[in-house]
Amino acid sequence: MDIKDNFSHMNDMQRKAVFCTEGPLLILAGAGSGKTTVLVNRIAYILQSGLCRPWQILAITFTNKAAGELKERIQNAVEEGGDEIWAATFHSTCARILRRYGDRIGYSSHFTVYDSADQKSLIKKTMKELNIDEKYLAPKAVLGEISKAKDKMQTPEDMLKIADFDSRKKDIAKVYQLYQSELENSDAMDFDDMLCNTVKLFESCPDVLEYYQNLFKYIMVDEYQDTNKVQYKFVSMLAEKSQNICVVGDDDQSIYKFRGATIENILSFEENFKNAKVIRLEQNYRSTKTILNAANKVIENNTARKGKTLWTENEGGEKITVHTALSEREEASYIAQTILDGVARGRKFSDYAVLYRMNAQSNALESAFARSGIPHRILGGHRFYDREEIKDMTAYLRVVDNPNDNVRLNRIINVPKRGIGKTTMDRAGEIAVRENRSIYEVIRNASDYPELSRAVSKFRDFISLIDGLREAQESGDYTLAELYELILEHTDYKNYLKTEKENADVRIENIEELKSNIIKFEEEYGDEAELSAFLEEISLMTDVDNYDSDADTTVMMTLHSAKGLEFPVVFIAGMEEGVFPGIAVYQNPDELNEERRLAYVGITRAKEQLYITKTKSRMLFGSTTHNAPSRFVGEIPDKLVTKTGERNSFSAPAGSGSFNSGKINLGSTPSYNYNPKLSPAFNKTVQKTTNTYAVGDRVLHKVFGKGMIVKAEKMGSDTMLEITFETKGTKTLMANFCKMEKI
Repeated sequence: MDIKDNFSHMNDMQRKAVFCTEGPLLILAGAGSGKTTVLVNRIAYILQSGLCRPWQILAITFTNKAAGELKERIQNAVEEGGDEIWAATFHSTCARILRRYGDRIGYSSHFTVYDSADQKSLIKKTMKELNIDEKYLAPKAVLGEISKAKDKMQTPEDMLKIADFDSRKKDIAKVYQLYQSELENSDAMDFDDMLCNTVKLFESCPDVLEYYQNLFKYIMVDEYQDTNKVQYKFVSMLAEKSQNICVVGDDDQSIYKFRGATIENILSFEENFKNAKVIRLEQNYRSTKTILNAANKVIENNTARKGKTLWTENEGGEKITVHTALSEREEASYIAQTILDGVARGRKFSDYAVLYRMNAQSNALESAFARSGIPHRILGGHRFYDREEIKDMTAYLRVVDNPNDNVRLNRIINVPKRGIGKTTMDRAGEIAVRENRSIYEVIRNASDYPELSRAVSKFRDFISLIDGLREAQESGDYTLAELYELILEHTDYKNYLKTEKENADVRIENIEELKSNIIKFEEEYGDEAELSAFLEEISLMTDVDNYDSDADTTVMMTLHSAKGLEFPVVFIAGMEEGVFPGIAVYQNPDELNEERRLAYVGITRAKEQLYITKTKSRMLFGSTTHNAPSRFVGEIPDKLVTKTGERNSFSAPAGSGSFNSGKINLGSTPSYNYNPKLSPAFNKTVQKTTNTYAVGDRVLHKVFGKGMIVKAEKMGSDTMLEITFETKGTKTLMANFCKMEKI
């Protein structure tokens, strides 16, 4: 039997991509076209054909979640060796290389990875040392400029030269210089450094580069349209010898320019890699014909694209609903009611996703969902590892792993309180900078410095604690979970929470949950479950990695966060000029292409139904605006759309060229016996609030079923009800918003 017969379940273009194994290959994979399927099967074909061993394949993705899924699918697709394939993110791949060879460029194998919060803390510290006012230069903006410089592989010296006579840029370059020095003294790297330092390692140590060029016979890169300059440099150096590089991407989904991604990498692939082949995957398996046709019509208005037209054998599906609301509150209420109606008809809450351009738009939606009893979570919200008590405990683990980590040392040296104040630590920090040493080295020898004499005994106790924990770790007698327990015991951290912090019980539950995560890590990694590996994993984790598609909750997130995900029903809220696209397109027309790609990404997240909502007026950031509909709405043909809500005609935004005669007809408004200005969904809700509720009332909710009111608390013009339902547990609902009848 021919090996190729194993792949007969794939379409013609997918099979062509799988069997094209030699030389540079660009796979232009449209949304929902099965690119992961192609990657997995291409790897399986290479291994089944005996072209290389599993560990000679490098498959790079952008998120830990995607890497995990890829690994799992590869292991299911190949008989043996699937776990030996290098399937990881850019950062994880670089970290693995640097853990082995970082000493060649001045780092230990225990270097620390700083997350965004650590970076911001260090930036603030360096700005303070340079007497740069945060009102003059915002730390976040400074960090952004430094990140952009690193994406372009610019050193602080390069930035200083480019600054010329620009005093602002000069100050940023000075912060960059000191920031980088502090990182190096702490044996630490930020996310950008991990890539830059790997390229630096390859450039300065040709033998290391040659080792990895010989190791990787086949290199595959997913989401290639999101790569930046240094990522391109990294993969091109690795592929220089074999030329067997396969990149998968979609220029129409390049939406991370603000992170340094450059669409030129995918647009110029054939120029950068000679004799490259290009294969287009245009058959979509995700969305209905209606949704796909709308996406195609929107994206075809873009310039600077390679061009492709997605098609599907799926059914036509329902028309796209474009709903116009009076305000953001009424828009949120419409979305909430639509979800409740859908769940009452048999859908799950998790079938729904609400996408928006800015995080600030979530406020009204959260309020409406809470009032309506809709279980929901915000993707991109407060991460588990960003909680204060979790950051404290991981800081202890990091200092045990790398005592030269100045940022984490400063965080926990007086937590719980040890009588070591900020002034004392500032002095220790000044000495460390002056002598080019880490703070840990300074406080270990505190008796040598008169300005630290009062804290010598306190420092000695702290050093004794950390050294003891380090000895326990290095002895090999303790698992990571046991080491974690030692930290909790010897710091008396739980008691500190009970006596010093509010919500101590919840915080203690969180630190116990961290222990669970450590145990799971040890179970998964076995003998390779080292402390530095665990700390590296949690540093590189994003909120998307924690997304649980099995939880029955409606998901809210920005359009940027939604990339790579799919849902049966999608709402895109706030489709108005000035919101989406944002006002930046008026100052810089080049931004319009990226905004339209973002709209394309949003539309193609929907599998079965798509709702687009907009408002006549919107309060955002404290100001009320009256925006015209988004030009992207006007680019969707009328035959694909059902229009509901307020009847009105809007003028097209100047220069959009996307509206018929500059007007949009939003259809007729249904008539009601009550406030005609409100949407049908909102009016139905209001109509149900004629009942008054009291404790003991039995009620019937359209979604949650039968229940009894156990608590009723007056809140302004509304009443907060606590209701115990027979099958759905206890819910808290607002009387004016819950859709119930007394029984």
